[in-house]
Amino acid sequence: MTDMTPTRRLILATAGFGLAAAFSGQALAAQASAPALSAEERALVDKATAYIQTLGSAKGRFIQTDARGGQTQGDFYLQRPGKARFAYDGPAGLLVVSNGNNVNLFDPRLKTYESYPLSRTPLALLLAREVRLDRGVTITGVRKLLDGFSITAVDAKRQTLGRIQLDFSSAPALTGWTVTDVKGGETRVRLVGFEKTSGLDPKLFVLTDPRRRVGKP
Repeated sequence: MTDMTPTRRLILATAGFGLAAAFSGQALAAQASAPALSAEERALVDKATAYIQTLGSAKGRFIQTDARGGQTQGDFYLQRPGKARFAYDGPAGLLVVSNGNNVNLFDPRLKTYESYPLSRTPLALLLAREVRLDRGVTITGVRKLLDGFSITAVDAKRQTLGRIQLDFSSAPALTGWTVTDVKGGETRVRLVGFEKTSGLDPKLFVLTDPRRRVGKP
C-alpha cells in the first residue's frame, strides 16, 4: 500500500486518531502477542470498561501535543455511542466530527474535506455501543500512575500498525489518550474540564463538505 497523503497524515494525527499504514499479517501477529494480565491489571481494565460503558454525553476542552512538541487546543463533545466533535481553535480551525459511522475532517486553511470509517480509527474503542476491551484489541500494558492508571492496546483484528494509550484518573474518569503511529511518533490529547452533560445539539455531530454549494454538483 502507498503511504498516507500529507493531508491525511496531518489531519488524522491532529485528531489523535493516528490511522497507520497497513502491514503484513505476520507483523500483526508479532505485535498482537502480549503478556497475560495480572489480577490487579485485569481489575483496572474492568473498571475502565464499566466507566466507558456508562458514559453518555460529555464536553470540555482538549490540549493536543504532537510528536514535535507543538500544541493546539479546542473544544470537544462526546455522545456515545459513536459521536464526537473536536473543534480546534484558530488559526488552525480544524473540525473533526464522528457521526456514528464516519469520521469527517475539514481543514479550512487547506480547503480539504476527508471522510474515513469510524471503525478504522482508535476512537472506535471509546465510542463503541458495547465496550469490550477484551475483544477486537490486544491489551499490551496496564500501568498504575500517581493519580490514576493507563491502558495500552493495539488492534487485534485489522491490519494496522500503531497503538493507543487511554489514560484514566483513579475515580475513574477519562483524562486523555496518546496515539503512537507506525514510525513511533506520539500524539497526545489531554482532556481539560471533562464534564458529563446532556441535551447536546445533534447538529454538533453533522459535518458535510462545506465546499459544496447548494445547487452545485
